[in-house]
Amino acid sequence: MEKEVSYNFDVSVCREGSNAEKYRLRSKLFGREDLLPVWVADMDIDTPDFVLEAVKKRLSHPIIGYEDVPKSLYKAQLKWMRQEHDTVFEVEDMLHSHSVVASMHVAIEAFSKVGDGVIVQTPVYPPFFKSVVSLGRKVVKNPLKQLADGRYVFDIEDLKAKIDKNTKLLLLCSPHNPVGRVWHREELEAILAVCEEHNIVIFSDEIHSDLVYAPNIHIPFASLSPQARARTITAIGVGKTFNMAGFAMSTVAIPEEKLRENFLEVYKKIHFAQGNVLSHVAFEAAYVHGKDWLEELKIHLRENFTRLEKLCQMFPHALRVTPIEATYLAWLDCRGMGLSNKKLEKFFVEKAKLGLNSGVSFGREGNGFMRLNFALSRAKMSQVIQQLEDALKIQGSHNGKN
Repeated sequence: MEKEVSYNFDVSVCREGSNAEKYRLRSKLFGREDLLPVWVADMDIDTPDFVLEAVKKRLSHPIIGYEDVPKSLYKAQLKWMRQEHDTVFEVEDMLHSHSVVASMHVAIEAFSKVGDGVIVQTPVYPPFFKSVVSLGRKVVKNPLKQLADGRYVFDIEDLKAKIDKNTKLLLLCSPHNPVGRVWHREELEAILAVCEEHNIVIFSDEIHSDLVYAPNIHIPFASLSPQARARTITAIGVGKTFNMAGFAMSTVAIPEEKLRENFLEVYKKIHFAQGNVLSHVAFEAAYVHGKDWLEELKIHLRENFTRLEKLCQMFPHALRVTPIEATYLAWLDCRGMGLSNKKLEKFFVEKAKLGLNSGVSFGREGNGFMRLNFALSRAKMSQVIQQLEDALKIQGSHNGKN
């Protein structure tokens, strides 16, 4: 007997005029207001009611003053991680942070010095390499390899060749943004073996770990072995999973004491304080009440991706979509259109009236690609599909293809 659906993703609230970044920046980024923004990684899907109700309840208390990060918050997250990812951390391992990117900056400062090498596996979320450059470290680029079926894999031999005595840190994106991979155990173990050999610390961005589609299973890097646990900083949180990025609340798990002390030395200088009072209750509520909502959300997101996949199959000369295993970010291979990156961006903005991320912003390996956020209500996804289909038909007729 099928489980009754209790959440409705057919429509979402209008975000026009709400100061939502993806809407407010349309003119600046795309030169026009009359397009649907499908770039930045938050959802055009309402944040779940159980999160909002927890915040409303806290607001019934008339004082919003300083608060400690409650241990119950960490306990709720750690229970979730045991149940969902078969991974055990302790409350003492945990620190709060405003974002994964903030945590990444701390890790770069804590485990390398100016001029040292930090490994980045492109194409990847731009702050990975931008953070390295802004802090005066050297980007050690270890590009992913794309297979004939569109999937990406690690290039271990290239990684080994790039490392020298000044390579101190590897920034791992797991699951991977933008290529949508869920790394298999043997793939992660190959990375671990290299890092062990060269005494390299791993910063593992696992913010998309709950947005994984069956039969794929997320394996936290720190769970691989005691050796992995001893050299891994894990960045996790609810921002992507429950559309809560605006609460600016995530966590970092560092089980190894010496690693945690080194991280804390930089962390305390920045003064993260105790976070946001309302974020505390929202974060905890998401982990306590979010299981059913998330399962239904993933069904909806998978349906959205399937619709996009079918559209690409209608125009095989123009678009291919990379197979998806996790995230709500589609990596579109547009090289078949034969357009430069500038003209490709222009096609999506002017013809499809859609605002996407240009693939080249994720590194040189993103040439000819675009990233599309499909975390949309069913109604908005229909709009995206229709606009893109109409634009591709016009483009095809201009190119003599039907």
